[in-house]
Formats: sequence, structure tokens, C-alpha cells
Amino acid sequence: MLEDYLPRSPYSNHGQRVVHGQRMLQSASDIFLGWSSMHHTGNDFYVRQLRDMKGAFDFSAFDVADLAEYAVSCGTALAHSMAKAADPALIVGYVGKSAAFDAAIEKFALAYAEQNEADWNALKAAVKSGRVQAATE
Repeated sequence: MLEDYLPRSPYSNHGQRVVHGQRMLQSASDIFLGWSSMHHTGNDFYVRQLRDMKGAFDFSAFDVADLAEYAVSCGTALAHSMAKAADPALIVGYVGKSAAFDAAIEKFALAYAEQNEADWNALKAAVKSGRVQAATE
């Protein structure tokens, strides 16, 4: 568990820790975001809105330009949230002026995409073989 290698959390409830992190990173947080504990088990949890009822993209209708614009929008939102969560000068100092960070992020993103594709194919195979049950809409 990652927690074993980090300093003790200032939060007594793990749900509160998660909610605090989400509020730091999100420009506008879910109004129903909160935390609690199960009194009979002692388990911590966080609560959030089940469905946000916001719009969704039909990625199957995207062309190359649409996907590029979407990627830029996602990157901008991520950069905005990271800038809220940390010291911007520290981030700039860490990233530096060379292209090394960009190359590392690109390499990671491509590897992550390949892993997602492999996981998706493994899931489809497991459903097809009957090892995993899946509901269809």
C-alpha cells in the first residue's frame, strides 16, 4: 500500500483525504462531495453525485482535428488543476525548458494507451469466453 511509504495523513478519515484532494484539483467541485465512516465496520468512504448530468462527447464522430482540439482542452484543464494544487514556480523549475518532460509525457501516454487497448481486448476475450459476465445496453 502506498500509504505505508508516505508521512501520516493529517486527515483521520480517508474519505476526507480524497475529498480534500479532489477539491484542490477541480476547478468546480461536486456540491454533493463529502465523506463519512461506517460505524459498524469502521470503513471510511467518500460520497459524490452519482450522475453529473453534464454533456458527453461522441468520440466515434470525432475526426483528427476534433481529437486534437479535445486533447488540448483536456491538457489545459489538467494544467489548470495542477497549478491550483501546487506551487507553479516549483512545477516550472521541475519541468525545465528542454523537451525532456514533453518526451517523457508522450512516451507515458503512448504506453498507457497501449495498455488500455490490451486491457480492453482482454476484457472482450473474457466476456466472449464466459469468464466475465457483461450487461449490454
